[in-house]
Amino acid sequence: MRVLLDENMDRRLKRALDSDFAVMTVTERGWSGKRNGELLRLAEAEFDALVTMDKSIEYQQNFSGIKLGIIIVSARSNRRQDVAPAVPEINKILKTMQAGVVIHVAA
Repeated sequence: MRVLLDENMDRRLKRALDSDFAVMTVTERGWSGKRNGELLRLAEAEFDALVTMDKSIEYQQNFSGIKLGIIIVSARSNRRQDVAPAVPEINKILKTMQAGVVIHVAA
């Protein structure tokens, strides 16, 4: 499973995800500042899933036919300690994530 962490996620969460996943951040990939539509098009060519805290992405983008699973994390802030409680659920979801599916996870 190839996972992309959106730039609104703490990059240190990369180490908290299951070691079976190939995880990269938007910044590492060189896609910082890309708008959601462009980011999704780029990501679906190289990744299986996107983990983000952008709750509006679901309403701004058309996911029909997209070859990418999306996990939207809801937490008090994007600080690592606020998102960390959601990591076990994110790991569990990523193991069976399917393209075109949007799943919400609360921290």
